[in-house]
Amino acid sequence: MSDGELETYSLVELAVDRLRRDILSGRSDPGERLVEEQLTRRLGISRAPLREAMRLLAQQGLVEHIPRRGARVATLSDADVRELYEVRDVLERHAVASLPERPDLTALRAALAVMRAATEAGDRLELANAHRRFHVEVVRLGGNNQLAGLYESILVRIQLYMAVNMRREAETARAADGVLRHERLFAAVEGGDADAIRTELGAHGARAYLS
Repeated sequence: MSDGELETYSLVELAVDRLRRDILSGRSDPGERLVEEQLTRRLGISRAPLREAMRLLAQQGLVEHIPRRGARVATLSDADVRELYEVRDVLERHAVASLPERPDLTALRAALAVMRAATEAGDRLELANAHRRFHVEVVRLGGNNQLAGLYESILVRIQLYMAVNMRREAETARAADGVLRHERLFAAVEGGDADAIRTELGAHGARAYLS
């Protein structure tokens, strides 16, 4: 890769990171238009890396390209959200059924530590990301990395939906409650109780997921 290609790739990564943070933090609302001229000025990049970044974000389900209207933050219907949660639940049940007798909990313990730190710092976006990482690590314990990758892509889209309510959730729920829920899930995984794991995962529904 030449220096010019490396620079362009770095600009793409920058744009993906900035736009992804805006979307998943709720700073950019679902359906909001993403105007190239405004974004190139704000990000300080040309149109080529911006368009590649938008293409990558579209692959992640965070951006939609509308014919003759340009790009916008992805939208989800009620049916989309319900179906995403149904897929999430199917993947979780499969992963729980595949858990080894003595799983390595190092990554799961680290994800929980990040969640506690984000809670103390009051960083809602990092907390939401930490919740997602924790759940992905639970599923990854099942030993199927392809399934874990698919599962994470589902959670990213759910996080897009939940980001709309992040500010309100921060006012009506204690961030520490989310840590306590995940501590209970960790204890269930550590204890190897499949029924308890499924029960705790069931408590992380549409209303609870990012609280």
